[in-house]
Amino acid sequence: MVTWVTTKFPRDFGFVRSRWTCECLAVLALEVGSVRVSRETVRRWLHREQIVWRRPRPVLRPEDPERVAKLQRLRSLLRKLPENEIAVFQDEVDVNTNPKIGSMWMRRGAQAEVETPGSNEKRYLAGSLNWRTGQLLVTEGIKGEGRNSALFIRHLEDLRTRLRCYKKIHVICDNAIFHDSRAVRAYLAQYSERITIHFLPKYAPDLNPIERIWWHLHEEITRNHRCQTMDELLDLVFQWLEHRRPFEVERHAYLRSKAAA
Repeated sequence: MVTWVTTKFPRDFGFVRSRWTCECLAVLALEVGSVRVSRETVRRWLHREQIVWRRPRPVLRPEDPERVAKLQRLRSLLRKLPENEIAVFQDEVDVNTNPKIGSMWMRRGAQAEVETPGSNEKRYLAGSLNWRTGQLLVTEGIKGEGRNSALFIRHLEDLRTRLRCYKKIHVICDNAIFHDSRAVRAYLAQYSERITIHFLPKYAPDLNPIERIWWHLHEEITRNHRCQTMDELLDLVFQWLEHRRPFEVERHAYLRSKAAA
């Protein structure tokens, strides 16, 4: 049963379902091995073998065929970055008045409740993480504004004005289509001497250090929050961001020897 649960799926045995249940395993034990057991016996067997019921971690299956080459170019950029130039890792995050639900402590047999305002309001934030210092620069989206080129361009403008001490700003971001729109290209053409965009390998959130900050933001602030309005929630978000600055930059993907880069 451990082999079934850890290496196979119910559909491999003809079941029309995506996840294993104790009942499903009991049925399969009877069909395959003529072993008649109850669901609770199956549950005890799995626990005894250190098999637990918990939420899996989502991962992206596709991989950019140019991942290695693109990563090498980014490593070279960061390693050779002049003192009068700066590199930032950029990404957007969504904040919702309907809280993300996460695990929490509660009395056994009495499920805790998280009140929601009912109608959801969403706001996007665009952020850039300074590669050298861990400083986080954030641009707040306008009410009703989506994750789009307008927000990205306003964020680039914030970077250009707030990082005036640097001759060149290298913005490293993902391959979202609005990061390479006609409007963005027009903006970059106007300020080509100040801002350059570098794209991460496709399907590679693990190579963007700012993703870790957004993960912590959701874990510590937006999950199970009790805020009733967007203003209240954003005040909490920016209070958390201010308290945590500067952030630790996860550099393990980029700190390689010169021979490896």
